[in-house]
Amino acid sequence: MLNFASICDAQHAWAEDLSDSFLSGDEDNGGISNKNINNEINGNWLLTSSNSIHEARLKAKAKRRLRKNSSRDSGRGDSLSDNGDSVRGTITAPTSPKSKLLDRKSRLGKGRGLPKKGGAGGKGVWGRSGEVYGPDKVDEKDPNYDEAQENCVYETVVPPLDERDFEKTVTPIVQEYFEHGDTNEVAELLAELNLGPMQSEVPSLAVSLALEAKASHRELTSRLLADLCGPVLTHNDMESSFDKVLRELPDLVLDTPGAPQLVGQFIARAVSDQILSKSYIDGYKGRVDCEYTRSALDRAAVLLKMSMGGLRIDNQWGTGGGQRPVMQLIKEMNLLLKEYILSGDSKEAERCLRDLEVPHFHHEFVYEAIVMVLESKGEKTFKMVLQLLKSLSESSIITIDQIRRGYERIYMDIAEINIDVPRAYFILEQFVDKSFSAGVINVKLRDLCPCRGRKRFISEGDGGVVKLESY
Repeated sequence: MLNFASICDAQHAWAEDLSDSFLSGDEDNGGISNKNINNEINGNWLLTSSNSIHEARLKAKAKRRLRKNSSRDSGRGDSLSDNGDSVRGTITAPTSPKSKLLDRKSRLGKGRGLPKKGGAGGKGVWGRSGEVYGPDKVDEKDPNYDEAQENCVYETVVPPLDERDFEKTVTPIVQEYFEHGDTNEVAELLAELNLGPMQSEVPSLAVSLALEAKASHRELTSRLLADLCGPVLTHNDMESSFDKVLRELPDLVLDTPGAPQLVGQFIARAVSDQILSKSYIDGYKGRVDCEYTRSALDRAAVLLKMSMGGLRIDNQWGTGGGQRPVMQLIKEMNLLLKEYILSGDSKEAERCLRDLEVPHFHHEFVYEAIVMVLESKGEKTFKMVLQLLKSLSESSIITIDQIRRGYERIYMDIAEINIDVPRAYFILEQFVDKSFSAGVINVKLRDLCPCRGRKRFISEGDGGVVKLESY
């Protein structure tokens, strides 16, 4: 009898031969060649002995291995060469779990490894690449079909603004316009809004905001009304808007005491710009009961009569700030100083300087004031200019930097000024000392003051001592 170890070695060798035959493709010959006869009914193995059980396990393992190899090779792009041999492609199957999830190739071991549904399947896919969809045909037999909705046109509708939303929306647009001065931008912003019945309120709102602003802002408002009339607003809108402003004058006077005169100037400018008819003022004759309305219309009528004599109404508000020529600013500053010397009203001088709206050019005012002191005769101009500079410095209308630049310009030009004014050095030194005592300048600026010294001739009362004097 054979021992147990020899029987196991024989079975192991027979199993290896059996697996190799399956891997080499011996299934084409009707199965695996074996001396033992195996019975199979409906896919179930009829096992008669322990050798048959082991053989069945080996067959199942070989089939699983073949199935696994066939599914793995299905996505590698096998192709046939010219001589019919199978050539392996360079495309490898995805290895990471994420790439396997995104891979649309079949993993069932069947087919040619092409994408499912030609690449049009899967979540988030709207069809094959390059496919163009035509318009959907309406199914008239659809129970949800409505013939009334067949020719509907859908568009964005902006609701009209009411009074509260109108002020909240248009007020920032006008205030921003006072900063950049671009009327085209305002027209574009207003065109995007559905003003509706509030369209005629735009000029009245702009005028009411300009009454509380500066003269340059009033000039910008007049230009805005002239540019908006036609593209955005009509002449009827302008007339109804100014009618509202005249009705609200009693309330506007509470915030702006000079509102009647300013509104009259707006009306005269509007008539001059041809956004109001010339008969607009005549239409109020004989039917005005409000004192402020009558004052505004009288002011407008007077300005229109003066325009016939050569007055330019289109420049009645002036040009604001840095838009003015430098020579014009210097001329206005000289007129302001001369008026102050005659009247002595420092408050009026402060108001006029503030209305010029050129804080960056106040050093020129300091320069012209000191030159006026150097060229004047007597103590009146000396004291009044010193008092004015002290007042402007304390109220911070003129900054310390502008005062310093004005004094430094005088220090640089004193040699040329001394040619026309021989005592310029002496007067400047006295004025600088007084300015330091009044707190207008600091010690550093005072020490920079130039002085020209000379030797005086010995007089009889000097006792034979040579004196140095600065003047």
